[in-house]
Amino acid sequence: MKSIKNIVIVFLVLATSIASAQVKFEAKVSKKKLGINERLRIDFEMNEDGDNFVPPSFANFDVVGGPNTSVSNYSRNGKRSYSKTYSYFLAPKSRGNFTIKQATIEIDGETYKTFPITVNVTAAVSAPNENATASEVASENIHLVAEVSKASPYLNEAITVVYKLYVSKDTGVSSWREKDTPRFNDFWSQNIDVKGFTVHTGEYNGEEYRYVILRKTVLYPQKTGALKLEPLVMEVTVEVPSNRRDVFGRVLLTRVPKMVTAGSRTINVKALPEEGKPSDFKGAVGNFDFKVLTSKTQLNATESLQAKIEVSGSGNLKLFELPKLTVPSSLEVYEPEHQENVRTNLSGMQGNISDTYTIVPQYRGKYPVPTISFSYFDLKTESYKRISSDDIVIDVLEGPMAANATTENAADTTKQTVNTSATTFAFIKTNSNWTSIKSEPFFKSTGFWSLLLVPFLAIPLAIIVRRKKDERDADVQGNRIRKADRLAKKYLSEAKKALGQKESFYLALEKALHNYLKAKLTIETSDFNKEKIESLLIERQVSKEVVSDFISILENCELARYTPITQVTMQNDYDKAANTISLIDKQLR
Repeated sequence: MKSIKNIVIVFLVLATSIASAQVKFEAKVSKKKLGINERLRIDFEMNEDGDNFVPPSFANFDVVGGPNTSVSNYSRNGKRSYSKTYSYFLAPKSRGNFTIKQATIEIDGETYKTFPITVNVTAAVSAPNENATASEVASENIHLVAEVSKASPYLNEAITVVYKLYVSKDTGVSSWREKDTPRFNDFWSQNIDVKGFTVHTGEYNGEEYRYVILRKTVLYPQKTGALKLEPLVMEVTVEVPSNRRDVFGRVLLTRVPKMVTAGSRTINVKALPEEGKPSDFKGAVGNFDFKVLTSKTQLNATESLQAKIEVSGSGNLKLFELPKLTVPSSLEVYEPEHQENVRTNLSGMQGNISDTYTIVPQYRGKYPVPTISFSYFDLKTESYKRISSDDIVIDVLEGPMAANATTENAADTTKQTVNTSATTFAFIKTNSNWTSIKSEPFFKSTGFWSLLLVPFLAIPLAIIVRRKKDERDADVQGNRIRKADRLAKKYLSEAKKALGQKESFYLALEKALHNYLKAKLTIETSDFNKEKIESLLIERQVSKEVVSDFISILENCELARYTPITQVTMQNDYDKAANTISLIDKQLR
């Protein structure tokens, strides 16, 4: 008997644990009987996060508020508790018995539905919603909205997200703070400073509201397909009118803490068309001008001139490479100096970028610079355009001739008659003034023996140098380390120059990390996301610790735009980036 009792207890415990682990998705209403002049609140609650939430049609009601989303996620006594709720506020259209149909949601690949709920709408009541709580009033009268300028942009086309907090006239807000900030992982993002929170008047769901603009962000999608925008979650203290009054008859306000969210949005990013795509297309999207300028076209050998390749206009200026300059081999060309003069507003990036090359001719002659072309995708015409530079000829006036050059006018030389006279060679001396020179014979002198012995002394030195070189070449690990260190310095040189300037430094650091990945993993910028980077690096036998450091640096670059950063933090991020790039290059297989 005792064993049967124990079995029953074990069975009940297992059943309870299984039930507690089940997914719950249910609908709750504030009341099932209400007057036609009252409002109904309906909550759709779940204990696991899901996607593709589809509410019922609410055919017999007007939606006057919502959807408002609230999330609760905490741990107590070692047990995790999660709850997510979508709330709507409904006004009945007429009297009668109405059924609110099922809502659906997908959780872990499974579709869940709520049970239908029947509501009885009666004649108008004298005190509508007299039992409504302050929290319900607050939820009905405050809304956080994310307004997206374009839901279906092209790859690398600028879109804007403006976050607005709408508050009804009878409700106030005393304070707010961001609880969870979206990171925009699949986008290049730039926050636009909001100077002061000016109160505007506008409409929300057909009713007059006041609103403030909390945040403005410019996004450039870096991959195609359906990209999700993470929601902005804020904690707001709402001031709701109560039924109490002070001694002067003024309505007293009740402060209610409320969590509001803009909800997640999906952006469907279109790929750039393949038809008509130029072979030299580098990913430029927007409206641009292109030109190639030289500081001068005539100079002497060993003098220098500057050739600037410049793109100006509006578009993704920081997200593509400029065409390269090609010149004849007789002209010595140095690595270009890259400059960016770009400002970002709600229309996207505007300004210009340029590469300036220093050119030094070595020989006299005329050197044509080949035409340079720049291709971009024009968003207005939705077609590709190409701009080509004018022909440039560099004329080197004075200097030595190249070894294979011929004298320009040799074939045109004409003979002339030479007239001689008695004084023609008068300047030549005909009398000598010789003096005797006595010196020690060179043979067996100190200089003679020195020159004779130097080659023999150089032989052992050459042997030592050769051995050292062989040892260095054989040191595979050491060569890999030295190569990795040089590579890290190469990619991080621009970031190092910008140390102390937060925006410039982190933009340069992020670009360096992306360029390094493009060079080492041969993947395009449009394919970048943290999961793919992590999987590719691990496949190439990079340790998880190094991969984690690399991902954390990328996250720091994103977060640094929104938070104050000190010089010490920037230096630490730079050192960490250099060390991580070096470690990745050593471990890559």
